[in-house]
Amino acid sequence: MGNSNIIVIGIIVITSIISIKGFNDQEFFDRYKFNIRAILIDKQWDRMIVSAFLHGDIAHLFFNMYTFYFFSSLVLNYGTILFILTYFGSIIGGNTLALLMHKNNPYYSAIGASGGVSGILFASIILDSQISIGIFPLPFSIPGWIFGIIYLTYSLYGMKTQLGNIGHDAHLGGAIFGILCGLGFVFLFPNHFNPLYFLLMIIPLVYLVYTSFFNDKNK
Repeated sequence: MGNSNIIVIGIIVITSIISIKGFNDQEFFDRYKFNIRAILIDKQWDRMIVSAFLHGDIAHLFFNMYTFYFFSSLVLNYGTILFILTYFGSIIGGNTLALLMHKNNPYYSAIGASGGVSGILFASIILDSQISIGIFPLPFSIPGWIFGIIYLTYSLYGMKTQLGNIGHDAHLGGAIFGILCGLGFVFLFPNHFNPLYFLLMIIPLVYLVYTSFFNDKNK
């Protein structure tokens, strides 16, 4: 097993241990989950990262870690340091967006590594827009850039409407950071980057920026 694979397995093992600890220790879980009041008022900034190591149940943990493992290899090709930067930067990016979106709701809480996983996933899509991605329960895979359009559109809609008990903000923030990292990799290590697929994929993000700016100007 190479050093790069050890990093991935290590993150999975540590995340699993902390998540299982959280399953069985409510005080521990409450101390480290993402919570607006605890972060902004009590200044417990460690929650911005540690909350990503907590999960709601085994299914939540398995899905995140399986996706993380499956898409890690492409980003790891660019080095362990850049991989770690992408993963943990996406966690912070996702939680930062959640913090901005819910800053007026002190009771808002969230958990999970989805922001980091989204960052790794979208960095991979930037590096290989044709990468095959399956969407349950569809019996076939779709190209990464099409998945990106669907995922970003759904996350944007979910964030705007507060759809379901899902941290859409963290998903979107992590994806944005992952896209930026992917573009950085392309700049540093030119490859078969497809600008057309990239432009199509970020249409939902352009819409988000435009509507946010337009709404702010009219307040």
